[in-house]
Amino acid sequence: ESSIMARALLKIQRYFRRKPVRFFSFILLYLTAGSLVFLHSGFSGDSGQAGRDPLTLAENGPLSSESRGLGLIGRVFKDTRRAARFGPPWMKGNGQDAKYIGCYVDDTQKRALRGVSFFDYKKMTVFRCQDNCAERGYMYAGLEFGAECYCGHKIQAANVSESECNMECKGEKSNLCGGANRLSIYRLELSQESARRYGSAIFKGCFRRPDNVTLALPVGAVIQNMSVDKCVDMCTEKEFSLAALAGDKCHCGFPTILFTLHEPEEEELCIHRCAGEDFESCGNDEYFVVYQTQVQDNRCMDRRFLPTRSKQLTALASFPGAGNTWARHLIELATGYYTGSYYFDGSLYNKGFKGERDHWRSGRTICIKTHESGRKEIESFDSSILIIRNPYKALMAEFNRKYGGHIGFASQAHWKGKEWPEFVKNYAPWWASHTLDWLKYGKNVHVVHFEDLKQDLFLKLKRMVLFLGLEVSEDRLLCVVGQKDGNFKRSGLRKLEYDPYTPEMRATIDGLIRTVDATLKQRKVTRVPEDYRPR
Repeated sequence: ESSIMARALLKIQRYFRRKPVRFFSFILLYLTAGSLVFLHSGFSGDSGQAGRDPLTLAENGPLSSESRGLGLIGRVFKDTRRAARFGPPWMKGNGQDAKYIGCYVDDTQKRALRGVSFFDYKKMTVFRCQDNCAERGYMYAGLEFGAECYCGHKIQAANVSESECNMECKGEKSNLCGGANRLSIYRLELSQESARRYGSAIFKGCFRRPDNVTLALPVGAVIQNMSVDKCVDMCTEKEFSLAALAGDKCHCGFPTILFTLHEPEEEELCIHRCAGEDFESCGNDEYFVVYQTQVQDNRCMDRRFLPTRSKQLTALASFPGAGNTWARHLIELATGYYTGSYYFDGSLYNKGFKGERDHWRSGRTICIKTHESGRKEIESFDSSILIIRNPYKALMAEFNRKYGGHIGFASQAHWKGKEWPEFVKNYAPWWASHTLDWLKYGKNVHVVHFEDLKQDLFLKLKRMVLFLGLEVSEDRLLCVVGQKDGNFKRSGLRKLEYDPYTPEMRATIDGLIRTVDATLKQRKVTRVPEDYRPR
């Protein structure tokens, strides 16, 4: 019953989206009525209220000297305090995958971890330090003096006795955060989407020299005192999206079938110290260190409506929060055609989804976004791509969208209030019934698991393009892979520092996952991924 109520409310919302004139008329009537009430209260209200003291805002004073920390005047303070975010890149499933390595010496003249650092003398926690380092793509996070966080790709110091890391964290007394010139170091298990960076460039990995370098990477030069900066700057200036370092040579180009970046090698093969930089590798003649610059690859940016109206309607179906907007972004870049929508969302139209304004039956778009799950609605499509996502992630994503917009976040008050449990109660059963309905009533259903799409974007997206009846341009797909996120993915700068799911919620959701998994198995299609299948 609760899932039916949720769907009914969503249908009302979508009705107004598809009938914007009626929606604005309703708003106008509402405002007119409100204005009349306001005018009435203004004439008949108690005039004595005008004498009340107005509310005043107090500004925060400067930080006290104690909050700056003692004996640390000579250090640079990098304040990277941010609101809590959910879903850190180094977390897999519902637990933290950060392994404690040990206690290490740290020297102010020669740091053990030589990446970015930040201090917080009041609220430092192990979680916060790990998260800040993982967000920037570092492999290690270290805590010192109970309040300082250091990041790095290598540990460049000696291991010492655990007893020397004896200072409590300023933000959590239950954990230790290093000691005096001693670092408590953790190794972070970075997930695939966590990008290691060098300034504005994204580290892509170590790759074998392509067979024909001049064709694969058409621009190259020998650079004196080679550094990552110099090569990245050169390729950026020449408007290429890839910078490949090979000793003292710098090569620039785009990902193509001649240099796909599909087969990274072990990073040890690329170890060759840069002549102009102590702590970075610059590759060699046989193995290139590759970075992605900030230059936009325009080979997949052109989009248009279908040249002739299609009589076949293909749905892009998903439960809310399962990545439909992201999938539309990928499909539009991969095919060059706009996607449509069963609804109308002005904010998405303004962000480039021009098919949003077309009626969903127009036949001018390559596929149509829908969250519908009724038999009548499903049977109105001739084929469908069904996106399924881990319900634990999908529910949180939709809750964020509901209270924070397409790329925003729900507030802590919403998570901790009555909204979240009520939302899970109503929406969790719908997650299962949505998938089961499409598998039962849908014609020619192509199942795509969100997690598989993220893990192997090139292959899964290629199959989606073929399912849509189009020829595949591999160079265009490689362009999409380089720009997979677009502007339609949450920034990842906020997270919850606790698990919002109660044991009762988990028991219910795990049961729903088993039901969906059994149906997928019965239909002989790809079952739910291992990372969220209940065991």
